Amino acid sequence: MPSINRAEPEAQSAASLYKKLYGEPEVHEYIRLSDEAMAAIGYTEHGLRHVTQVATSAAKVLTELGHPEEEVELARAAGLLHDIGNLIAREDHEQSGALLAYPILMRLGYTPRQAGTVMGAIGNHEQLGFPPVSAVSAAVTIGDKADVHRSRVRDYHEELEDIHDDVNYACVESALTVNGELSVITLELKIDTKIATVMEYFQIFTERMMMSNEAANYLGCEFHLIINGTKLS
Repeated sequence: MPSINRAEPEAQSAASLYKKLYGEPEVHEYIRLSDEAMAAIGYTEHGLRHVTQVATSAAKVLTELGHPEEEVELARAAGLLHDIGNLIAREDHEQSGALLAYPILMRLGYTPRQAGTVMGAIGNHEQLGFPPVSAVSAAVTIGDKADVHRSRVRDYHEELEDIHDDVNYACVESALTVNGELSVITLELKIDTKIATVMEYFQIFTERMMMSNEAANYLGCEFHLIINGTKLS
């Protein structure tokens, strides 16, 4: 009996996979549930606005540094999914989020290597003191830490003197720029010093900036933080 020649299914581009991922109802429900959980414990906005911004910034970092399109799109996917673990618990949300992402990624057609890269980026985006595990991982960390703005504060009350809300609400402008030629990644912030001083701001965000610096170094870049025109790192 003659053998049947079965052609291998054509691999999908990472861009088309991301389009499917973004349109997946399960993903949007997990993002909503995660944001609701963060609201319940008084945390800043972690919803679709935040994760879409992180996805865009992560993709921008790798694009400007000349990384392959596949890595760019995997960074976009990891940015979109990086906080879904918050629907389970805030503590260790990066690891639970990576595990939640696995069946979704595989069902949508990501290869095991692509899914593993995305999962690694999700699982490592809060690992202070440990280097990123990939370029995708580094880009997601930078994108996440760069999303600082008063719009993330849900219900600001100055009289409560909550320094975490103060430093977020104080940020009226933020811009992430990437100079591939100079190998420099810059986060520039404009803050209202009537709400939080530059030193208060730097005190609260030191850990975030250390992680951003580690991630930039992994990508062969320097990380610069500029607040109100003054370079702090």
